[in-house]
Amino acid sequence: MLTVLLVDDDTEFTDVACTIIEFLGHEVLTAGNLEEARSWLQKETFDHILLDFMLPDGSGAHLFNELDSLPKPPRVTLITGHPSIKGVIKDLCGPNIDYLVKPIQREEIEDVLSRKSKKTAPKVEKIERHFDLLIGESEAMKELYKLISRVSKTSANVMLLGESGVGKEVVAAAIHKASESEGAYIATNCGAFSKELIGSELFGHEKGAFTGAIGRKEGVFEQAEGGTLFLDEITEMPIDMQPNLLRVLENKVVIRVGGTKTIPVNCRVVSATNRTMEEIAQSKVLREDIYFRLAVFPITIPPLRERKEDISLLAKTFIDEFNKENGTQFNWEDAQLDTLQAYDWPGNVRELRHFCHRAAIMSDPESSQIELPKTIESPFAQKQSTTPALQAGRTIEDVEKELIYATLDKVNGNKTMAAEMLGISTKTLYNRLHAYGDISKDE
Repeated sequence: MLTVLLVDDDTEFTDVACTIIEFLGHEVLTAGNLEEARSWLQKETFDHILLDFMLPDGSGAHLFNELDSLPKPPRVTLITGHPSIKGVIKDLCGPNIDYLVKPIQREEIEDVLSRKSKKTAPKVEKIERHFDLLIGESEAMKELYKLISRVSKTSANVMLLGESGVGKEVVAAAIHKASESEGAYIATNCGAFSKELIGSELFGHEKGAFTGAIGRKEGVFEQAEGGTLFLDEITEMPIDMQPNLLRVLENKVVIRVGGTKTIPVNCRVVSATNRTMEEIAQSKVLREDIYFRLAVFPITIPPLRERKEDISLLAKTFIDEFNKENGTQFNWEDAQLDTLQAYDWPGNVRELRHFCHRAAIMSDPESSQIELPKTIESPFAQKQSTTPALQAGRTIEDVEKELIYATLDKVNGNKTMAAEMLGISTKTLYNRLHAYGDISKDE
């Protein structure tokens, strides 16, 4: 049996957590702030402390030095309502601090109290690939799967919107697979061809149609007959070529370059762009009539920073792929996955895959341990995480203050929502803002 001190000002959480801890056969005492926690530490000896990072009278991290000075320092598990806080303060708190992120399940409390080692090899788990292609169990991905299932039962054209690297071509292939169509899946990039050659790529050409046309060629519309045609970077298509595409979309026939015969075509067109709908409309890179033909069913693919709970699944998948290709046995440590999850990945899934393979290559192939590169950020990263970076010499108050402002910015100043994300009460948030002297945010 352990003696546990639970330090948290969220009474609803402490009631539930105490019930779980007692059910597991341990004794538990509670404190709602640092002052109460210090009072208990003067009177009792504890085996384990579950400590909220943000308390009404300061950060829980202020207790660390006091705990280290005790004759028998207790084991500490830090509690937070903000997933990215682990990455922000892990170096500040040291390697012996465990973390729990609200909402917390019974199994998680049992794990930390039973002192299960974080360095044991992770359990072999089967990661589901939806439509045999897509990985992720976040709410954002579940919504995407629903949209794919719905549109796959129709022949409607689909436009995929999303940042570079989110996996638009994989989603296009998933739509094709879910459709169970008999035809082929054909992919082409509209930004990869010159104005002179894109017509040949799309619609085909007859022998002698232009210099170098030594034979007849079928265009991608013909190649995708009865299947799916994926037109990537559709907004990079020259504007004066778009009327030709519109005729094909409207009439379902193509005329090869240099030919006169109309050829019937029948395929679903899935197009993709990294521009938003607003950018498409304002920049006029795509004709309005073509947009409505292509975007019968638009789907926005979420960036990786909006589905961070999927990062560990993707990272494990990429390392498994590397292991199979190279005969290695690499495994992620929980702390490493926490580091990956704390980063925003502006290059999205593509950037994460690149980083995982780079880490595996630089690691010792005779070991199962993965050595992380010194920096995560790629040279092409356009934006960094909104979570404040940890730097030597910064105080706990600085980290906490920047985290609060970053969260407020993310929710457009909604203090109730920000407090929920941070795992603190609204009153505590107002007290912090008042202490910062921020009148604009303190109503």
